[in-house]
Amino acid sequence: MSEWTIGIVGGSGIYAIDALEDAAWVDVDTPWGRPSDQLLTGRIGPVRFVFLPRHGRGHRIPPGDVNARANIFALKAAGCTDVVAISAVGSLREELPPGQFVVVDQFIDRTVARPSSFFGPGLVAHVSMADPTCARLAGLCADAATAAGAKITRGGTYLAMEGPQFSSRAESLLYRQWGCDVIGMTAMPEARLAREAELPYALVGMVTDYDCWRGEGEKVEVAAVIAQLGANADLGRRLVIELARSLPAERIPSPVDTVLDFALITAPDARDPALLEKLDAILARTLARQP
Repeated sequence: MSEWTIGIVGGSGIYAIDALEDAAWVDVDTPWGRPSDQLLTGRIGPVRFVFLPRHGRGHRIPPGDVNARANIFALKAAGCTDVVAISAVGSLREELPPGQFVVVDQFIDRTVARPSSFFGPGLVAHVSMADPTCARLAGLCADAATAAGAKITRGGTYLAMEGPQFSSRAESLLYRQWGCDVIGMTAMPEARLAREAELPYALVGMVTDYDCWRGEGEKVEVAAVIAQLGANADLGRRLVIELARSLPAERIPSPVDTVLDFALITAPDARDPALLEKLDAILARTLARQP
């Protein structure tokens, strides 16, 4: 088997990966509650995959109610080495039309009502989010998208909004002024939590619409989004197959694998034992190397 175990977080329109061999849905629970759905485990060739539909099968869970802590913790506990999010996004740029794929490399977080960290009172940690995605994993995803036949843009800034309503026109225009390229409702705090869990993270945004910045009469409607989702989702699933084919046989360690070595600030004798236990799957490596 490969040294890679890839967690796939499927966004709107991607609720399963049909190409998985030895596929099985597995019930999981976490100290942070239940994730969005069962985990679908399997492999493509020698590469093991763990798939999680972010909104649950049938799209039951709205963006603000996605339990991102449980989702990321479940993927970590399942042995994932890396996480790829495949997400529907709106476009804030004329040159990113519906059907375009964007491999995101930056985020602006405008969510306000979601727990954004595994850590808290009794165990404080500060991870760097200067470069919130893994350049190596993002590059592999971009190459896989190209091989799958997608039109791909490498690099872009994702504006994470609270939702579930779409943007006002004034907001959409403001986000363009900020230099944002795409907009969505789910990448944050997901990307933050993946970093805290020492999971290299990449996000492939599948453009479904132009948001509402282009002028009077422009607006986002679910019917149009759903119409684009089908074509995007087929390409997204092919991307996963191409990614499995293209992964190097050896997974060279990533700097993200060890970020907690430099992030924990609470003195060992002041740490909350209950929170330490709750974070066992995330902290096992870090605590094992400390005296």
